[in-house]
Amino acid sequence: MKKAKLFGLATVALASIMLLGACGGGGSNSTDSTGGGSDKGTDAKHSAAIVTDIGGIDDRSFNQSAWEGLQAWGKEHNLKKGVGGFNYFQSNDASQYTTNIDNAVSNGFKTVFGVGYLLTDSIGQAADQNPDNNFVIIDSVIDGKKNVVSATFKDNEASYLAGYAAAYTTKTNKVGFIGGEEGAVIDRFDAGFTQGVKDAAKKLNKEITIENEYAASFNDAAKGKALAAAMYRDGVDVIFHASGGTGAGVFSEAKELNKKSTEAELKDKKVWVLGVDSDQEAEGKFQTSDGKDDNCTLASTLKGVGAAVQDISNRALEDKFPGGEHLVYGLKDGGVDLTEGFLSDDAKAAIKEVKTEVADGKIEVPEVPKDVK
Repeated sequence: MKKAKLFGLATVALASIMLLGACGGGGSNSTDSTGGGSDKGTDAKHSAAIVTDIGGIDDRSFNQSAWEGLQAWGKEHNLKKGVGGFNYFQSNDASQYTTNIDNAVSNGFKTVFGVGYLLTDSIGQAADQNPDNNFVIIDSVIDGKKNVVSATFKDNEASYLAGYAAAYTTKTNKVGFIGGEEGAVIDRFDAGFTQGVKDAAKKLNKEITIENEYAASFNDAAKGKALAAAMYRDGVDVIFHASGGTGAGVFSEAKELNKKSTEAELKDKKVWVLGVDSDQEAEGKFQTSDGKDDNCTLASTLKGVGAAVQDISNRALEDKFPGGEHLVYGLKDGGVDLTEGFLSDDAKAAIKEVKTEVADGKIEVPEVPKDVK
């Protein structure tokens, strides 16, 4: 798996994430609760499982990062995929969250991760019903439960860098944001990106328009494609998506538009996508009308979901599960970041500068759109 090149500050944790894809074979698209377990390489007392949201383990984003992190943990400790080791339970719709968590517990997994804020209620209920199990909620906070760890990320900080990337790249001075479902998590992406664009525009002495749309789903590629098509028709040339599987449609539309032009023509009218949660450079590959290989993934924000899963699983393995704690991962500790992608040298220099200022607290990035200045 290609290792993404990151900006220079606090990248150790996230750099390790970009290598996780080489650590395992990925699993199937349906729940697998039996796996290849034998007595060797299993440890029921310290076994772990993830329950996905509807994006699934092959979403090339949030859920996939979590599963890759769990596979890396399993490999590190010679654990097998299956009962007594590690596994995933995939949710194809929201009605399966509670059932999949219950299945993970009944199949003997000691530590159960709910991947995404949409699983908050189900994880909270399961924690009450199973006080001897460890539970983790990713991207949300559950207070007052000693057997639950909450892990959140400063997505607004990485998105601020994405806003700089968009502002330094746009030629039309129109950029776009496409979110999945509205809520506190996507608010952070929205607010950070918007503030980044605004601050970079001031530095560049430009006026940049930001179009903002929500798909009301993290798994609707057709809706993502339609929203992107409308934005690109309106002159937007850089879109940042924070929409999970819906983002596949954003990439599809960008590639279709770019394929119509020659390599020379794209120098003036190329449209770009900013990826989310993991390095989505592979999603942007296309060929121009004159047969040249090209790519429309400008850069990608990174969220250390896999690293967090690996970290918390290791703590549980050492009988040091941090129950009741809220762990927060940001730019300063390498919990979020931005790849360099295909950014210009000017953009990379500007982003490197503001990244240090954000990490040092000199720039405070808003978490909700209403606080954008």
